[in-house]
Amino acid sequence: MAEPKLAVCRKNRSSSERKRRRALVQPVAASSPMARKRPSSDGEGPPAEAPFSNDSEEDMFGDYDSFYGNDSLIAQVADIEHKYLQDKNIDVKAAGEIVLGNLQSGVHQKEQDNFSASQNVVVLKSDKEGACQMCDSDPADGNQELAESVLDDLPSSQLLCFEKMDELPSASRTSPISEGRNECVNSFSDKIRDPLSYAGAEHRDRPTDSSSRSKCVLFKSESLKDHLKSAMTGNARAQTLQVSKTKQLKEAVLSEEIFVARKAIESSSLDIGPFYGLPSKVKELFRQLRGIETLYEWQHDCLMLESLQQRKNLIYSLPTSGGKTLVAEIIILQELLCRQKDVLMILPYVAIVQEKVRGLSSFGIELGFLVEEYAGSKGRFPPIKRRIKKSLYIATIEKGHALVNSLIETERINDLGLVVVDELHMLGAGSRGAVLEITLAKILYTSKKTQIVGMSATLNNVGDLQKFLQAEYYTNNFRPVELKEYIKIRDTIYAVDSKTQNGFAFSRLLNFKYSSNLEKADPDHIIALVTEVIPKYSCLIFCPTKKNSENVASMVSKYLKKEFRAHKEKEKQDLIKNLKSIGNGTVCPVLKQTIPFGIAYHHSGLTNDERKSIEEAYSAGVLCLLACTATLAAGVNLPARRVILRAPYVGNDFLKKSQYKQMTGRAGRAGIDSAGESILIVQEKDKHLVQDLVHSPLENCYSNLLLELTKGMQSLLLSLVGLKIAVTHEEVDNFMCCTLLGVQQQLLSKEKSFSEIIKDGLENLIEKGLLKGGISEKDHNSKSTLTITPLGKATYKGSIDLAYCNILYRELKKGLEGLVLESNLHLLYLSTPYDMTSTCSPDWMIYLRQNVDNAVVNRFYLTFVLYTLLKETNIWSVSEKFNLSRGYVQNLLNSAASFASCLLHFCEELEEFWVYKALLMELTKQLTYCVKTELIPLMEVAGVLEARAKQLYNAGYKTLAHLANANPETLVRMIEHLSRRQAKQIISSAKMLLSEKAEALQEEVEELLKVPTDIPGIH
Repeated sequence: MAEPKLAVCRKNRSSSERKRRRALVQPVAASSPMARKRPSSDGEGPPAEAPFSNDSEEDMFGDYDSFYGNDSLIAQVADIEHKYLQDKNIDVKAAGEIVLGNLQSGVHQKEQDNFSASQNVVVLKSDKEGACQMCDSDPADGNQELAESVLDDLPSSQLLCFEKMDELPSASRTSPISEGRNECVNSFSDKIRDPLSYAGAEHRDRPTDSSSRSKCVLFKSESLKDHLKSAMTGNARAQTLQVSKTKQLKEAVLSEEIFVARKAIESSSLDIGPFYGLPSKVKELFRQLRGIETLYEWQHDCLMLESLQQRKNLIYSLPTSGGKTLVAEIIILQELLCRQKDVLMILPYVAIVQEKVRGLSSFGIELGFLVEEYAGSKGRFPPIKRRIKKSLYIATIEKGHALVNSLIETERINDLGLVVVDELHMLGAGSRGAVLEITLAKILYTSKKTQIVGMSATLNNVGDLQKFLQAEYYTNNFRPVELKEYIKIRDTIYAVDSKTQNGFAFSRLLNFKYSSNLEKADPDHIIALVTEVIPKYSCLIFCPTKKNSENVASMVSKYLKKEFRAHKEKEKQDLIKNLKSIGNGTVCPVLKQTIPFGIAYHHSGLTNDERKSIEEAYSAGVLCLLACTATLAAGVNLPARRVILRAPYVGNDFLKKSQYKQMTGRAGRAGIDSAGESILIVQEKDKHLVQDLVHSPLENCYSNLLLELTKGMQSLLLSLVGLKIAVTHEEVDNFMCCTLLGVQQQLLSKEKSFSEIIKDGLENLIEKGLLKGGISEKDHNSKSTLTITPLGKATYKGSIDLAYCNILYRELKKGLEGLVLESNLHLLYLSTPYDMTSTCSPDWMIYLRQNVDNAVVNRFYLTFVLYTLLKETNIWSVSEKFNLSRGYVQNLLNSAASFASCLLHFCEELEEFWVYKALLMELTKQLTYCVKTELIPLMEVAGVLEARAKQLYNAGYKTLAHLANANPETLVRMIEHLSRRQAKQIISSAKMLLSEKAEALQEEVEELLKVPTDIPGIH
């Protein structure tokens, strides 16, 4: 804090004034031989100048020690000292010792007992017999000029000291020694500002005995010149951070507020501090980065819940777009900043994880915590144990589970203060729901200090979930924008109204003139519904299949009037150019036709780059209509004025209530629309089914541990033994009772008891060679201990599906006999995901005529796709070559990268597969990015995909450091189709990643330098 203040004080003096003051000093310094060389005093005493701190080190200043030339500060001080302290009238008894303190710790420790430890000042100390008398006369003008010129050249740390001493009362500036002697010492500032009059006072008060000169020793053989040299040496070597005073003040205020907030939370006080127990800077960041000025009333009520204050687990449920995420983020920041604990946030999809990493990196940079991405092949297991900064892990369901396993294994689960689960209803969603249930059950069982907060818009059987999570429940029907639900049958629109007899009330007839051709092309009147809102407002059309979404987008654009092309025409052309560059000169014909009208389709058939570009264009208003599939409802947040459901189906399955709620929840944009509308298009045959759908309650959430056996129950049992959470049948039973399946065990078949089902699962694992041990037939609660085999440990640590672990082991074992390394084809085959072979139908008649395993053929075919992709790094050309959709190829690439990462962890646990480790590490990296090597550092940044990485690289941003230190305005100017908000997010994400890497290296260094506590012979 000292340096900025000094910089300001020195800056206030004009350069001409400083030059004038230096000019006054120069003649004195130049004429004095003492400025060049100090003679020794004659007689028996030691020399007047003896080295004090320069005995063993090089003199940094020498004879030429100033930026101004030979007229140096040291020379000036030496001259003053010689002129006034060597005068013929100086008395030996009154000879003083002039001490200049130094702010640098550790300098002149031998002298610290002679003057105040808390004040680095110039003190006149008399000998034991004498007393010092100070002259109160005013300084001469010339003397003052000389003093100020000397002061002007002092290091900033000394100047700050002088200023601080001016502010202290006179009594507090005297050293303890001088107080003990009852010496009268005037203020420090008088002495510094008037060195000449001060020296003159001594000159007048001293006897004129010249013979005493040889006995006068300054500082016990150290002169003022040496003191200044030593002090300046320390200052020169000290590393001073060039930080502005304003920034330091802000950091001090932030630290103080965090300290106060932490104390308030620790004391369980209702005093929530400036912003719900957080620094006021957090509120300012929400305003700057999110545009949030105030919280909704329900958000305030939820944050003030007694259950949260007491750190109880919490489930809260509100409609889509109600603002659930903001509450979660405030709770997360409380945990990171106030309680100083790590946090895990579990999100359902990779795209949402990356979006959240981008969004929270800015907060991490400003508030001093790390944001780490755990998705796809990204993530470190176990995570680095941070000494200072805390980490926010943002993870998919699968990566979150692997992270929790690694924390339990390393006995660090209590470092995790909070786990936040978005879309908690995913507990009932197949194998992914089973993995989420396993993760939460392990946290509940192994850590009593970790708080769990779950949120969802579509929960029904909350009682079971409360019991499972031991949680309180909060709900509210708040929506920032009113939602009006309608259904359309033929050309009539009905409002959904539960008060009427059949649940629907007539609203209006469609007012749109259809020609006979248009009636045939659009029998569901989609164009009439769409043109009521676009292009002024936005619209989403949810379609049952991917092909249907493309057909709808094409049909609507074909029959729209030409005037629609004029809306943001330039931006649309830019979007087409961007998509063309993404496809290396190729654009999807459907998109090329629809985008000029502000229309596009959105589904999993798009590449990641295409999907991101379309989402950004829609958010910016360039596109006003998206024909999409149900995946958009659960993905990134893209709200609309009107949402149209093309049919009450997802694929061939009838719509579920939770899916209906998620889709209709996208209607209405907070702060933009006064109301949102959803319209479900219904055929006459589905009318009664739709009545039940609209008015029925949400579906219950049931455990999937048994339905997904290899990814559910068996996977859980294996990891319980592997992590030593439960190693006997009895302990396993106790754990299983704490799962959602345990809570809902009354719903199980009566054929077998819950304990028998568990026993069967353990025996199955023993048969597969994944566990060792015996289970008594007579006593299910046998105390015999179960242990995990090396293969079992590799399976659960690699997150390998138990259905494939044995075949994977056999293929890796066989690979050791003749691993082909001429190319990466063999490694790619081993890294091709097993679960994608069922979706592949290769047109290889020659292989199908032979007696071969179809699964092997399919897998090898997918391997060729990946092999070609890594060589060409162009999804478009590869998809055309193999006659596959580019979305399928993209999904294959993502799955292969994730599986290669799992395979790597699998091999790390088995010594016999040591050869695969280095090979798979590099292959995982290639599959993760699938770009030229120079683009990989840029694509490590969250949200930067291949197209953006190419733009950045070509603009000169070639490394992570380039991005982290980029100027947002320059970035926007140099990179096409990049908004200011996106530029800031990219820079923040790059800074966060750079900080995380630097922290990791620092932790490694500190670990290496740490002195072991068990060194032999040292007690």
